[in-house]
Amino acid sequence: MQISGGVQLSGGVNLVPGGSGGGASASDGYTSGGYTGSYTNVIQKFSFSSDGNSTDVGDLTANRGGSSGQSSSESGYTSGGLSPFSNVIDKFPFANGGDASDVGDLIDSNYNSSGQYSSTSGYASGGRNSDVVNTIQKFSFSSDGNASDIGDILTARRYASGQSSADNGYVTGGSGGGIEKFSFASDGNSSSVGSLIDSNLEKTAGQQSSSHGYACGNNRVAINDAIQKFSFSSDGNATNVADLIGGFENSAGQSSADNGYLSGGEQQGQGTVNVIQKFPFASDGDATDVGDLLAPNINFCGQQG
Repeated sequence: MQISGGVQLSGGVNLVPGGSGGGASASDGYTSGGYTGSYTNVIQKFSFSSDGNSTDVGDLTANRGGSSGQSSSESGYTSGGLSPFSNVIDKFPFANGGDASDVGDLIDSNYNSSGQYSSTSGYASGGRNSDVVNTIQKFSFSSDGNASDIGDILTARRYASGQSSADNGYVTGGSGGGIEKFSFASDGNSSSVGSLIDSNLEKTAGQQSSSHGYACGNNRVAINDAIQKFSFSSDGNATNVADLIGGFENSAGQSSADNGYLSGGEQQGQGTVNVIQKFPFASDGDATDVGDLLAPNINFCGQQG
């Protein structure tokens, strides 16, 4: 089982996948927190330029899993989570590694939301507090502070994956829906724009190229190996374009300019694993095993910078 890199980018400036979150110069993928037999605070980093294993580069402010991940051009963010049940927005530096600091709060404690980001802001969509919710929350990258409620997704859901184009955030799958998108330019509600290959797939991991969103794995009927792809330029349904190395759920997703990555998770028949897989954007193709996380991990989030 192995690991490798990816860059997950997003809105505003059209630099690499999805824009400038993480930036065109992003060189490394990150994972933060998760469950490795107990909840952990470890921030791991792996290179995008050469396949290989991750290293420990810092700690979150507390042990937690079930968080959503966001990336600015300079910092990674880990929002919400559980154990402890949390509303904290943690921020950690990309430049030299280091521990995270608490820089703000979500509007309430929340876990298993999906993460999106533009060039200026991070987003946490849906999730669960005392119940499953449909809130879209937004916080600034330029100044530390709390999140605000700026709209609703159509269907309250958790266990969804997030993708980000230059202009829009996407919420895919989860406990109650297909593919929804919301605008970065103006705060507001999401709209339904398509469906995954099953209308209610949970625990997928999200990636994006400059032109398409991806959702990998799921546990709706049985844990499967699907790599699904949908267009940013025209609304529509996802198609199954390739396969993971096996059936996976509860993994973290990352994206480089050229490749999507899926790290850790639960592999059908294998239990929780530390494998990191890479698949190409340029030509639809199956994933390959390219490195290892420090330990088998589930219910964690990814960043890149």
